[in-house]
Amino acid sequence: MRVLLALIAVSLFGVEASATDWPQWRGPNRDGVWQETGILQRFGNRPLKIRWRAKIANGYCGPTVADGRVYVMDRLVSPTQVERVHCLDAMTGDEIWSHRYACKYERIEHRDGPRASVAIDQGRAYSLGTMGHFFCFDAAKGDVIWSKNLYAEYKIKILLWGIAAAPLVQGGLVIVQIGGRDNACIVAFDKISGEEKWRALNDPASYSAPVVIEQAGKDVLVCWTGERVVGLDPLTGKLYWQEPFPPTRIVHNIASPVFHNNYLFFSSFFEGSLLLKVDPDRLAVEKVWHRSGPNERKTEALHCCISTPVLQGDYIYGVDSYGELRCLDLHTGQRVWENLDAVPKARWANIHMVRNQDKVWMFNERGELIISKLSPQGFHEISRTKLINPTRGQLSQRGGVCWSHPAFANKHVYVRNDEELVCANLSAAD
Repeated sequence: MRVLLALIAVSLFGVEASATDWPQWRGPNRDGVWQETGILQRFGNRPLKIRWRAKIANGYCGPTVADGRVYVMDRLVSPTQVERVHCLDAMTGDEIWSHRYACKYERIEHRDGPRASVAIDQGRAYSLGTMGHFFCFDAAKGDVIWSKNLYAEYKIKILLWGIAAAPLVQGGLVIVQIGGRDNACIVAFDKISGEEKWRALNDPASYSAPVVIEQAGKDVLVCWTGERVVGLDPLTGKLYWQEPFPPTRIVHNIASPVFHNNYLFFSSFFEGSLLLKVDPDRLAVEKVWHRSGPNERKTEALHCCISTPVLQGDYIYGVDSYGELRCLDLHTGQRVWENLDAVPKARWANIHMVRNQDKVWMFNERGELIISKLSPQGFHEISRTKLINPTRGQLSQRGGVCWSHPAFANKHVYVRNDEELVCANLSAAD
């Protein structure tokens, strides 16, 4: 009877409980969707209530939240170069544990700190540093369960901005895009023991975090490497399908793949946008269109830098190379409208977008949180508030930026710059 009651409780409450956390890059399902209800519909005239502020150092790594704890990475350069992984109480900001390790950045530009968000799964936390230091921690205590120096072990050819794609936990595996030699662009490890289970592709890596989609009754790992888009068997690394998407200048693939109604969308700062049609009945894809302008100022469709676009209905919404918020026709890539209100125009200007019901929450590089609606008719701003100040480490131009992706969890938002991690209350009840 107790077992039956426990199973009933899990079936009734398990999905809701997990949906309140933000345990990996771009949320519970890695798709930039935030399912919570009971949150603010607009901000008042006063600043948003800040629950706590915690001092941290430099880094691009966006926070993640699970089981009452928030995880983030940063970097120190004095007295020696180290990367750090922090675990804080999600409601108070008090430190629970912190782990540091020596990490000298070599051949890296924009050295502000770690890029990849920490992934949390079944009591373990997985961190991946800029130079390939890969750790599995006890998520509650901070004890190292296993660790690897991927740079040395896989003879990685480090990209200009280092390793950035967040680890992906799938079933019993944790999968990383690292660009190792000897067929090790993508590598899967046993998530408990750290043993390598498979490796795939001789491609150079990109900065884009892989995702898993469902196709023809199977899970398919979609990876955007430095040369192509591929669909792999996440259990074995077997290649299901591929579509070339080579760089004309340098690898600048940062945005994650976006999957919507059997379409896959990709956008790069230099290469423009690519739309693939995913065959629902067999493991194959078809190119629908690829559009790009002659340069970063004269662009077609979308030339996204950091921001991952949103697909809704028959439209694509995304941020172009100089911060232009655009709407595209999904089927043609033709521009429907452009708006410059969400973030000031500048090279690489950024907005992170998260969907919640019929609204899109935006966190722009000026540290502002915006509640909006996006439609073919235009950008409708409902409300805006300032959460945190830009800092110069991530980018020294225009007084600094806030480029790290926020986390939305348990009716709170977590944002960071190069000086602090901030938690603000978004509960409608408060």
